[in-house]
Amino acid sequence: MSLEALITILGMAAVTYAIRAGGLLLANRLPTTGFVASWLKHVPGAVLASLVAPAVLTGGPAEAIAAAATALIYFVTRNLFATMAGGVLAVYLARLALGG
Repeated sequence: MSLEALITILGMAAVTYAIRAGGLLLANRLPTTGFVASWLKHVPGAVLASLVAPAVLTGGPAEAIAAAATALIYFVTRNLFATMAGGVLAVYLARLALGG
């Protein structure tokens, strides 16, 4: 292994550690009540929706079927893990069945 590769790997490790440590330090300073705390609770769902929405809107019938199945799974179970696992399985099976 070259010295340049080793320095690059160590640098990337340091940056990764700094980002994670910074997040933990910042999390301790965030408010736990009030408007900001309420707003922050919705961020993960908004990020997930922003990642999934383009695939559903620009996808074909398999993605539409999977989105409907995922919504149904959520309304029946109210379990986020079951919903995500069911959605992944639904899109896989829909693509398999429709050949896409």
